[in-house]
Amino acid sequence: MVSATDAFLAHRNLLFTVAYEMLGSAVDAEDVLQETWLRWVGVDLDAVRDHRAYLFRITTRQALDRLRTLRRRRESYVGPWLPEPLLTAPDVAEDVELADSVSMAMLLVLETLTPTERAVFVLREVFDLGYDEIAGAVDKSPAAVRQIAHRARGHVAARRPRGAVSPGQARDALVAFQRAIETGDLQHLLDILAPDVVLLTDGGGIVRAAVTPVVGADTVARLLAAGSGRIADRLSPRPVQVNGHPALILRRDGEIDTVVAVRIDDGLVTGLYAVRNPEKLSRVDREIALSR
Repeated sequence: MVSATDAFLAHRNLLFTVAYEMLGSAVDAEDVLQETWLRWVGVDLDAVRDHRAYLFRITTRQALDRLRTLRRRRESYVGPWLPEPLLTAPDVAEDVELADSVSMAMLLVLETLTPTERAVFVLREVFDLGYDEIAGAVDKSPAAVRQIAHRARGHVAARRPRGAVSPGQARDALVAFQRAIETGDLQHLLDILAPDVVLLTDGGGIVRAAVTPVVGADTVARLLAAGSGRIADRLSPRPVQVNGHPALILRRDGEIDTVVAVRIDDGLVTGLYAVRNPEKLSRVDREIALSR
């Protein structure tokens, strides 16, 4: 007989991934897992036929409750809100579908869904749960879940990055960004920036950051040029894997200052995401295990 502890630990990484994809926050995902555990230990396991499905249901319900609360808080967030970046192991990048689903760009797309749409999309498209299983997790009928899934799928398809992005393309974009902030020579960066590129910087009102999106290749390039000398003198960049994709960590005196990720469409950088809020950087110093 499998104990409650063994069953929970066997699925822990999977449950964390579900909660993180629904919330975009590792801190809140960990809280959801704690709440899931407290409910799980009170369950009569003899009456549970499928431990994985039951744990999915508990986690999804807890994440939905938390997501609705977070949505209200994010309405008063200072400046652009970005997901909490995660330092991920190489095996996440090797699973192309998982890496795509946890990318900074995709998590921002998921932010445009309603909480229920987000839950249904994640459970169906990422974890391939059946409509009956999802219905039990979101308290909807299977027919309603099917309609929600169709609507969410269309919404995401219209906003998700266009076409597969190779690791080489992402690395080239980050090398260009690194060169720009280190030297102030922005020509190579301009060559890969889309005309309508958007730079989002998340300082959370705690550290210095642009409080509105910076739009357009020329504007983004001028902003980076203006700060390149100060950045090069104080920050040391290091390439890493964040959310399953190449990214940069910028350190100041050994402490993580900024994490930079990119979105690429049709070979050009359409999004630069710079997370500076120190409350979101505590987990970028160790790898987080994700699975599906």
